[in-house]
Order: sequence, then C-alpha cells, then structure tokens
Amino acid sequence: MSDYLTYIWRPVTGGRHAFPITATKTPAGLPVAAFCGAEADAAELHDRSEVDWIREDTCMNCWRRITAGWS
Repeated sequence: MSDYLTYIWRPVTGGRHAFPITATKTPAGLPVAAFCGAEADAAELHDRSEVDWIREDTCMNCWRRITAGWS
C-alpha cells in the first residue's frame, strides 16, 4: 500500500464508505468507523467483490467530509 494513501472506500453497512487506512490493520471482530460515523466489523473491509461495489452507492456524507479538505 502507498505511504500516501490515507483512506479507502469499502462497500459495507449499506453503502460504499470511506475508512481511514489504519482501519485495514484493525483485527477482525473489532469495530471500525467510516468518516460519516457508520461502523462495521473490521473483517468487512476485506474480500469485497466487484458485485459488492456495483450494488452499493457512494456515501455522500463520507464524500463531503473527504473533499472538504481539497479546496
């Protein structure tokens, strides 16, 4: 993984949410929080298929929080 990557998008909890990159190192069974506040088990951040991506919409709350710093 790149040293510059600070977040990842994952289709969990009913949407495609952005999580801090550190969430990928959280052990399974522990909760991780997306930028919007949605929580998921850390295990859900792994092994997602293309179908999972297609079925879920991007969480606009995560998107707004991430893009707010790009101005």
